[in-house]
Formats: sequence, structure tokens, C-alpha cells
Amino acid sequence: MKKIVLLTAAAALIASPAFADVAAQLSVAQTHAGMAAKQTDIKAVQMHLHHAVNCLVGPAGPGFDAAAGNPCAKAGSGAIPETTDAAQKAKLEAALAKAKPGLATTDLAAAQKAAQDTADAVAAAK
Repeated sequence: MKKIVLLTAAAALIASPAFADVAAQLSVAQTHAGMAAKQTDIKAVQMHLHHAVNCLVGPAGPGFDAAAGNPCAKAGSGAIPETTDAAQKAKLEAALAKAKPGLATTDLAAAQKAAQDTADAVAAAK
């Protein structure tokens, strides 16, 4: 009986990525992009925007920055790699594309706009 319990527990651990919560990652990404849009300091805008990017791409994804922090670490490994819906994946990749200019610019207004565009795009992808 102990062997069955141990095997079941091991199988659950191995299969844990299947239990990823894409909806939670999208909610956090949208929240952080929205918070970024409201910041009045470029570094704060980019910090929150990078949180959104990290939630979208996950630790193995392009543009992931561990130093920025990953508020979605316990929810999964990135909404883009974990979504199985092709249309949603395309929308999320478009949201990611909207975030990138905000991370690259030194212009506060441009970064805020990129952040708001990202938040709106993530909302539309839900």
C-alpha cells in the first residue's frame, strides 16, 4: 500500500506543470502592467512591466529577467508557453510585443503607454 501511495505522490509531482494556472498568471500580468502604467518613475514603470513580461514568458522564455522578480512563480511557468489555445497564445504574444518598447525606452510617457497597451492586450486575451 505504501508503494502505491508513494508512486501516486511521485506521479503528481512529475505532472505538476499540467496543473499550471494560466488564468492566474494572466491576472497577475494584467495587474502589474496596469500598475506600471500608473507609476510616475520610469524605473517603477519598468519594474512592474517586467513583472508582467515574466508572467507571460515564464523562467525559460525570451526576455525573462529573474532579477526583476517573478510574481507568477507559484502559478506556473509562463502563460504563453502553458496556454494550449493557439488563438490565445497569439494574443499573448501580441501583448508581449506591446511590452517590449516600454522596457527599452527612457521616456516615461512612452513606457506608461506601452504598459497600458500591454494591460489592455492581456485583458483582451483572457
